[in-house]
Amino acid sequence: MSGRVAYQITWAGVGAAVLLLLSGVGFRLLAQVPALAGFSSIELPIPLGEIPQGLGPWHGRDVPIPEITQKVAGNDDFLSRLYVNERAGLWASLYVAYTARPRTMLGHRPQICYPSAGWVHDGTERITLRTSFNRELPCLLHRFHRPTPDREDIVVLNFYVVNGQLTDDDNVFSGVGWRTPNIDGDIARYVAQIQVASALENSVRQAAKQLTERILDYVPNEHGVVRAAPVGGAKEAATTQRIDSACDIQAQ
Repeated sequence: MSGRVAYQITWAGVGAAVLLLLSGVGFRLLAQVPALAGFSSIELPIPLGEIPQGLGPWHGRDVPIPEITQKVAGNDDFLSRLYVNERAGLWASLYVAYTARPRTMLGHRPQICYPSAGWVHDGTERITLRTSFNRELPCLLHRFHRPTPDREDIVVLNFYVVNGQLTDDDNVFSGVGWRTPNIDGDIARYVAQIQVASALENSVRQAAKQLTERILDYVPNEHGVVRAAPVGGAKEAATTQRIDSACDIQAQ
C-alpha cells in the first residue's frame, strides 16, 4: 500500500468509519427507539458480518462498534468495515444497517448526522450508478468538510433497500404504516441503509459499483429470499466467482 493511501486511511478513513457507525444515534435517543425498551432483535438467516472480507481487488477489515452504540442504534443487524483496493490505491468505509422495524431508521441521514458531528455540508447530488451486474443504483452523493484544526473532506454515498427495492428516498418508509410494530418478526418487511464513504469521490463510486451486489445477497429480495443462503453451497461459490470476475474486469 502506498504511503499516500495509508495516510488517508489513518486520518480520514477511521474518522469516516466512526461517523458512519454513530450516525443517527442522537436521533434515536430522542425518539426512544424500541431497542431501549427491551425488544428482541429480528435475525437474518445469515448475519451481515458474513459478507466476504475479500471481493475481487477489495479487502476489508471490520471496524468495531461499542456495545452501547449498538443498543442505542436499534438495528437488528449491521456491518462496519473498511475496504482497501491496493491495486488501484483506493479505500472506502462501508456501513450497512438492517432493521425489520423501519421506524428505527427514520432520521438516519448523512445530511443530519454529519453536521451534528461538526462537519459542514457542501452539497448533495442525486446520481445513478451501475453495479458490477449492470443494475441501476439510485443514490445520494453527499459532500462534507471539517475546517479545523486541519481541513478534512469526506464524500458519503447513501441509499436504502426497502423490502428488496432500491431507493435513495427515505420518505418511502416514513409513513404511518411503517411505524407499526413487526410483531410477526417478518424479515422481509424491512429497511436497510447502505453508506459508502471516503475522502475521494472515485473511491466511493468504485466501491459502491463493485461491492453492492454482494451486499444485496445478504438482505431479503422482493420475494423475501436471502440469496446468499446457504453459505458454502455451490450457489454461493458460483455467485462469488461471478462477482469477483466482474470486479476484476472493472478494475482493469
